Amino acid sequence: MDTTQKQNIMERIRIIDGTVLKLIAMLTMVIDHIGDIFFPEVFWMRFVGRIAMPIFAFFIAEGYSYTHDRKKYLLRLGIFALISELPFDFAFDRGITLTHQNIMLTFFLAVLALLLWDRITQAEGKTPVLKILAGCIVIMIISILATLLCSDYSFFGILSVWIFYLLRKKAHWLRSLCGVGFLAVTQTVGYHLGIGLSLIPLLLYNGKKGKGLKWLFYVFYPGHLLVLFLIYCLIY
Repeated sequence: MDTTQKQNIMERIRIIDGTVLKLIAMLTMVIDHIGDIFFPEVFWMRFVGRIAMPIFAFFIAEGYSYTHDRKKYLLRLGIFALISELPFDFAFDRGITLTHQNIMLTFFLAVLALLLWDRITQAEGKTPVLKILAGCIVIMIISILATLLCSDYSFFGILSVWIFYLLRKKAHWLRSLCGVGFLAVTQTVGYHLGIGLSLIPLLLYNGKKGKGLKWLFYVFYPGHLLVLFLIYCLIY
């Protein structure tokens, strides 16, 4: 089988658009959170829930790449990181805490890292090696900051978005394999092994936007956490 035939086969199996891929990520995230809050002993719910993170990291990199205003994109993530924090705290810790922050904060920091990376590496007057070195140092600093702030996926969450962004011009299968592979290799304890499953829907992604549903995830994330907390209060 020659290269052209392999490429044709890959194109034929890519049947999922962006909307469907986001819905898969949201569904698996909800399964994960239901398992965490109500059924912590049920392994498969947390295992399946690992599918969500690589897909969301992929779309954060995509969103940054294609948005018309990157600063507004950063601001939007920052606003929803603040909005999501109380529902996140109450859903998982039953009260305000600084021990674990929501994934929106991670994505806010990831986009901030990408903005700084581009500004440094695209600056004039410095050698490419120095620019890349300085950019990598900034990425590491923000990754460490995410760890100090205890944001969800912290250090590795920032780097996963960065990897998806760096490989945006490479073949989709290679980009997906590296992005998912990084998280799968660095998160190897217990149910985190489920991260590798996200490679399947990502490889099926056809690159088309679908219906978009731009605001769906932003509203859904804090909304579903609030609903789960209210259900917990009614039951317990």
